[in-house]
Amino acid sequence: MENSNKGKCPVMHGANTETTNSVMSWWPNALNLDILHQHDSKTNPYGEDYNYAEEFKKLDLDALKNDLKKLMTESQSWWPADWGHYGGLMIRMAWHSAGTYRIADGRGGSNTGNQRFAPLNSWPDNVNLDKARRLLWPVKKKYGKKISWADLFILAGNMAYESMGFKTFGFAGGREDIWHPEKDINWGNEKEWLAATKNRYKSDADRETLENPLAAVQMGLIYVNPEGVDGHPDPLKTAIDVRTTFRRMAMNDEETVALTAGGHTVGKAHGNGDASKLGESPEAAGLHEQGLGWKNPKGKGNAEDTVTSGLEGAWTTTPDRWNHTYFDLLLNHEWESKKSPAGAWQWEPVSIREEDKPLDAHIPGVRRNPIMTDADMAMKMDPEYRKIADRFYKDPQYFAEVFARAWFKLTHRDLGPKSRYLGADVPKEDLIWQDPVPTVDYTLSETEVDELKTRLLNSGLTRTELISTAWDSARTFRCSDYRGGANGARIRLSPQKDWEGNEPLRLQKVLNMLSEIREGLSKKISLADLIVLGGSAAIEKAAQDAGFKINVPFSPGRGDASADMTDAESFEVLEPIHDGFRNWLKKDYAIKPEELLLDRTQLMGLTAPEMTVLIGGMRVLGTNHGGTKHGVFTDREGVLSNDFFVNLTDMQFDWKPVSENLYHIIERKTGQTKWTATRVDLVLGSNSILRSYAEVYAQDDNKEKFINDFVKAWVKVMDADRFDLKR
Repeated sequence: MENSNKGKCPVMHGANTETTNSVMSWWPNALNLDILHQHDSKTNPYGEDYNYAEEFKKLDLDALKNDLKKLMTESQSWWPADWGHYGGLMIRMAWHSAGTYRIADGRGGSNTGNQRFAPLNSWPDNVNLDKARRLLWPVKKKYGKKISWADLFILAGNMAYESMGFKTFGFAGGREDIWHPEKDINWGNEKEWLAATKNRYKSDADRETLENPLAAVQMGLIYVNPEGVDGHPDPLKTAIDVRTTFRRMAMNDEETVALTAGGHTVGKAHGNGDASKLGESPEAAGLHEQGLGWKNPKGKGNAEDTVTSGLEGAWTTTPDRWNHTYFDLLLNHEWESKKSPAGAWQWEPVSIREEDKPLDAHIPGVRRNPIMTDADMAMKMDPEYRKIADRFYKDPQYFAEVFARAWFKLTHRDLGPKSRYLGADVPKEDLIWQDPVPTVDYTLSETEVDELKTRLLNSGLTRTELISTAWDSARTFRCSDYRGGANGARIRLSPQKDWEGNEPLRLQKVLNMLSEIREGLSKKISLADLIVLGGSAAIEKAAQDAGFKINVPFSPGRGDASADMTDAESFEVLEPIHDGFRNWLKKDYAIKPEELLLDRTQLMGLTAPEMTVLIGGMRVLGTNHGGTKHGVFTDREGVLSNDFFVNLTDMQFDWKPVSENLYHIIERKTGQTKWTATRVDLVLGSNSILRSYAEVYAQDDNKEKFINDFVKAWVKVMDADRFDLKR
């Protein structure tokens, strides 16, 4: 984000108006709705009836695991395995698939198999992972649609560790593949790979000012530069970047040290050659390369002539099997910075016994110096990291346990709640970062639901209060990592109950009344269900006042999470700083409100028509934050009518800007201001695509369609985190 006094926004800032190489390039500032049209079912070759969860259940998981372990030691001539074992390569593939995850917006990660597509398939930090994926193809071909690429990447990493002697914590399937690149992820604004880190910081002196929502320090990196900040060795400065980066993927210091050490216990870095001589990346390579990239013209082009990161060497004495020599070498030797054969900075021991050196990965009988990256040296030189490293060195069993759990978290963090997990290897333990929610053991008949609705409507709470509370409870859901949502009723817990966007005073009033109702019931219904049902009842009444008798579908079964089930700190990133559906901005941002709206809409899994109908309905229902009247284009507020769209498209009005985000809607005949509006309101009439939707709902013959579509979209939001309903 540009350096300004405006608030930080964890969104793509600007990506929505990027229309290069399209017909819209004539109008570069036009709002681009492509973010809401991605991953259309038409791109999925399996078709709409394909159910991955059902296919996964048919998978012989044990057979697949055995095939993967067998693959690890079947070295192929076109890409020979280091020490005859592909473990290091497969672990790096799995790590880099999962490691792009960041908590700010939940995007990135392994959940979609997006490493197969640009830009990730051609990132500098992913050099030669195209070979890992191609080595996996025979296995993928054999098991077909029963295992996604996304799941296979992670399972291959697990099996690599297990075939090298390490016991992993477990594995869960459930990651569904996408079928074209994810253009909605902001990886940075730089126009060149590995541009200077200053491009991502407001202040180079304060490395925590790394631009939101980014976690990597340079374009094309998963985390930090292995040579040091901007390629200059400085372990203490690198430690600052490592800490910032890993925190942004939800890892604490202990997990960070464990992952660094566990990841570098096996495998090696490759830099025996001139990186500048490598061929084009997969996305830019010629047709004859068939999706492979970075062709090395030197010698064999692989094996001992492989160039990947530019660093050259293994971290441990026995890099083809799990061992404990990482901490022994790191902590018990003096290290000096040297240049690799490819000219990259790396650390090598000042002196070391010959038998402590790892064997060359391909030349028999030759031993090489071990190496460390600048990030490895940070584990030794940063005081806090050093304390943890010392403990791990003295207690190998403890280190193995911490690493196993950290690796599981790394590779499963974006898979969502445990209810989405598939397979026999799912750990039984509930982990707090999985946002656990207790299951409920009650059912509700239609009669009981109707009685509850009557109680809620007669409680003294207004429709607006009920609808706004239900919306605020559900709107935190994001389909990027399946966090948030109404299930769990965490809106009643810290920190959510105190968020400005949730209007704490109004929220507490509603929660108190719902709790009072709940106490008077013979059957103890969860507050999570009552919150959602209250919104449904209010919408039904608002539709009835518009002349339509409807039923808002309601699926009971939500539980109430407790405080000890909730990692309060990790929920801070879910705090809304804007909500176009309730016409609210926490402060002025450098990003236009309509772009913020698109970002939130995409995270909620909504389409452009669903966004449009929800905004129109929410306005006439009077659910604006703080009760503002912006966009309430109706004289019968509280009634679920299509008045918003009718008046938005009515040419008897003129639209006059008053400030950057405030407009007056003026009657042409009288010159009097009839209503006020924000950019989010008026973009539905100014953008040609959104206007086409608005016109549909403004039509005289579509009043009922408007209500039906609003209800359908509303229920989608309320049930977005009900994964038990989707399988």
